[in-house]
Amino acid sequence: MSVAPYSDLALPADWRDFIALTKPRVMTLVVFTGLCGLLVAPGSLHPVLAFTAVLCIALGAGAAAALNQWYEADIDALMKRTANRPLPAGRMDRQSALHFGVGMSFFSVILMGMATNWFAALILAISILFYVLVYTIWLKRRTAQNIVIGGAAGAFPPVIGWVAVTGSLDLMPILLFALIFLWTPPHFWALSLYVRMDYANAGVPMLPVVSGEKVTRQHIMVYTLPMVAAAILPWPLHLTGATYGVTAVALSLVFLAMSWRVLVHKPAEGDAMKPEKQLFFYSLLYLFALFGALVIDKVIS
Repeated sequence: MSVAPYSDLALPADWRDFIALTKPRVMTLVVFTGLCGLLVAPGSLHPVLAFTAVLCIALGAGAAAALNQWYEADIDALMKRTANRPLPAGRMDRQSALHFGVGMSFFSVILMGMATNWFAALILAISILFYVLVYTIWLKRRTAQNIVIGGAAGAFPPVIGWVAVTGSLDLMPILLFALIFLWTPPHFWALSLYVRMDYANAGVPMLPVVSGEKVTRQHIMVYTLPMVAAAILPWPLHLTGATYGVTAVALSLVFLAMSWRVLVHKPAEGDAMKPEKQLFFYSLLYLFALFGALVIDKVIS
């Protein structure tokens, strides 16, 4: 009798499988933007409390990732990119992943509230619930606009970092939220263009599968324009100095140029490094560099 690899009869998992559930590579960017939000906020936290706040952001992101993999084990098994994850590969049972994700979610939120303030804990809880309930369960299998709305989940970390320090919201964390929210579609659609068949085989209605490559390339350009505006806006609003402003302009011009190349690219057989793949990797560098410039600007100003 055959058993699905992600069934409850999977082999006992080891610690590396639980680490893999948290999507550590994705978590790196989440933690970094959360840390930067904390560092640029007015005021300060005791180093131990600051470390705890960043740890809670990491734990919350890892919990959301674990619950995402718990729910999507069936489609992960159908995609080459995700088939070796602990659940589809049969190294972990779904119940373990569910308990791990739920337990870490509660722990991260309660610890954040006790270490900093309950407003930051509330936003952390909302970010976890948004990623799991809104993006993973509600949107991803139903609409090609899944990443547009669901991308808000990844935009919360700098807001959480800021609120952990200040206990309140301000214009700057809202702009940082808008930046990541608008960055997510071109970043993710660039990825989905060159792994389109994976999503098609799994029946996931990503934009390239539902509307085709041409429409996806157009959407990438459409979202890049307001993203660039959100990236540069803190400078003319005098929320940052010239160090950040000049960096944002330079990096954003490159992003615009690469998005234009994706728009006009004519796919051909044998492309070793398509423009969309280049844009995907640059988009990661772009966000890291922007938030790094934000912190450097705060230090030297």
